[in-house]
Amino acid sequence: MSAVDRRFDHTDIDDVIHGRLRLGVMAYLSTASPASFVELRAKVNATDGNLSAHLQKLEDAGYVRIEKSFKGKKPHTDVHLTDKGRDAWIGYLARLQALLGAARRD
Repeated sequence: MSAVDRRFDHTDIDDVIHGRLRLGVMAYLSTASPASFVELRAKVNATDGNLSAHLQKLEDAGYVRIEKSFKGKKPHTDVHLTDKGRDAWIGYLARLQALLGAARRD
């Protein structure tokens, strides 16, 4: 692939992050890690089931770590951005910036 073609290469965008809700989760956690499940659900405007499914995908990729505990008798879940997740987030943003930069030049 030539250098010009590489600027427009969208194939290495991280599909795990690129989903709209997962993108919101990663963006929020990049500045607010850890965040409680309840806080995260409110920030990304998701249902419990939808957020759980997307967090599972991020956890399977090693991007987040889920920590379950109890506060008193109530279950509590914290979501942490992992080092691997932070690196993936920074790489994702860099790839988008490259695509945007290529679009501005042409």
